[in-house]
Amino acid sequence: MANFAKLSLAADAPRTELHNDLHLTGCEVSFNQLPAGVAIPFVHAHKENEEVYLVTRGAGEFYLDGEIVAVKAGDCLRVDPKCERCIKAGAEGIAYYCIQAKAGSLQHFTADDGVMCETKAFQ
Repeated sequence: MANFAKLSLAADAPRTELHNDLHLTGCEVSFNQLPAGVAIPFVHAHKENEEVYLVTRGAGEFYLDGEIVAVKAGDCLRVDPKCERCIKAGAEGIAYYCIQAKAGSLQHFTADDGVMCETKAFQ
């Protein structure tokens, strides 16, 4: 079995969950696209998972515990599990990644977890 997995996203898919195709074991990742003015049809929270939203295109608004927060391409937003949330696309639509992971589970950051492979080079 290979130590990696690759997935190509369909350009026109409204939502693609990467968990199964990439064999993710520590987080869930989805790529989402909402047309202009469309909102997720429910407000939700989580039991354990925090979410990070990475807006890649367009703009919109998040409903976060009753507060409206504007987002645009390039914005990153972390949402606590207990925070009630929902998203609505702006006039040009919105595309974003959503990453879910159990809050408090990160034990190492890149610099602490990385291991140099000194006998290998990529040129």
